Amino acid sequence: MISTDNAAAKLQSYFEHQVIRLKSGENFRKLLAMPPVKRWATIGGLFLLAQLVIFGSLYLIFGKIVVIGFFASIAAGLATGLGALPALFFKNISSNIFNSMLGAAAGVMLAATAFSLLVPGMAYGNQIWPGNGIYVVSIGMATGAVFLHFADRQLPHVRFDSVSDTQLNSLQKVWLFIIAITIHNFPEGMSVGVSFGSGEMKNGIVLAIAIALQNIPEGLAVALPLVGLGYNKWRAITIAAITGLVEPVGGLLGITMVTVFEPVLPLAMGFAAGAMLFVISEEIIPETHSQGRSRYATFALMIGFIIMMILDNMLG
Repeated sequence: MISTDNAAAKLQSYFEHQVIRLKSGENFRKLLAMPPVKRWATIGGLFLLAQLVIFGSLYLIFGKIVVIGFFASIAAGLATGLGALPALFFKNISSNIFNSMLGAAAGVMLAATAFSLLVPGMAYGNQIWPGNGIYVVSIGMATGAVFLHFADRQLPHVRFDSVSDTQLNSLQKVWLFIIAITIHNFPEGMSVGVSFGSGEMKNGIVLAIAIALQNIPEGLAVALPLVGLGYNKWRAITIAAITGLVEPVGGLLGITMVTVFEPVLPLAMGFAAGAMLFVISEEIIPETHSQGRSRYATFALMIGFIIMMILDNMLG
């Protein structure tokens, strides 16, 4: 097992080294020397050019559905940064409000897992292997849960249920918590990609919305401890947003994998569902009850589930 303190120190040192390396580069100095309007116009132009190359290549190789799925996974990931914005105004938040946000996120994810992954996954499985769809999806679910179990065991991190108490009292522990969020964002992004890869736009959109809603309290959970430890507020929000950017990587992997290898689709949907259920049960729900029973979180979970169920039905 890797030492958690050493891992956090190495991760922090790596980011600081990369920032210093970037700032010392000749191109970076030239960029800073430009007038503000020209500088931001250059940054915007380079960003748009990069997006044109990325999305254009995806469209030419895989088609429209992959481009839409990749864009949806990016939007879902960026919701982490959106959720971090209250850190501009607050250093802490009421436990009842935070637990309610997490409870609603759990309900949304549960409904999305059931109606946008498991049900269509079994249907696709029955098309490929008549009568055996449920078993294929079940194998995928078990694999997804085991994958996250070993990821949790092998990669050091602080658990989600230490967010609302005083355990996140050092920078190293905060960075370990950031590792945990990043680990869990990958299969979430993959689930969005897999849903779009099925060719069912509705399932992909529903799941992307669910993941985005779930990422909002996660972003807040990352940013607030950093601000409390003296980080610049905008820097804390940026770090929170970066933790969500692993989702497009998982989304692109999921959508291209099932697009190229269609028989993998039911297994991949089960894998994504199992991974998401693992996160809900292992991290999110325990956090909502970390200070004892929370009726707020319980009702928020039910409301989140109902809203997502209605949304799924409306889009269907």
